[in-house]
Amino acid sequence: SRSGRCVSLNTSVGSDVLLHLLSCFLSLSACSSYKSCDQCAPNTKCLWCFTTNNCTDYPVSWLLPPPSLCQLSQARWGVCWLNFEGLIIALAVVGGAVLVSIVDLCIYLLIKEKPLNTHMQDTFLMRHKHRPGLQEDTDKNVERKARHDQIRKKYGLMSDSDHPYSKFEN
Repeated sequence: SRSGRCVSLNTSVGSDVLLHLLSCFLSLSACSSYKSCDQCAPNTKCLWCFTTNNCTDYPVSWLLPPPSLCQLSQARWGVCWLNFEGLIIALAVVGGAVLVSIVDLCIYLLIKEKPLNTHMQDTFLMRHKHRPGLQEDTDKNVERKARHDQIRKKYGLMSDSDHPYSKFEN
């Protein structure tokens, strides 16, 4: 029993290397020769079924083994402790996590490149920049500022520009 390793024979060095390489690439024994899951499952060309307790060639034309060959809960490939149902769930979780990470990265890069509210700010400024009453609003703001400055000056809340230093009063 081989247990999934390459065969090596004690012959001359050149033919030994050649036989070793050929046995690795051509897999000299069929899957049906394996009698346990530990021998069968590590070989990627083979599939172990616990229902029938036999090792069969993996159906490469199908992504998953058909139910006529073996139920997914009873089929083992690669390792004996993980059935195909668990493998499908694990791959779905990993694939979903990768997909969510890619979407998050794209959203982050888009926000970093141009914030979402920049477009709204640009639109607001363009709308209000060409508004007919813009000059009137500007004039009103200037008048209001002048009135407030006069009140501040009247009550001593605004320092005189000619006299930057003033004495303290108690």
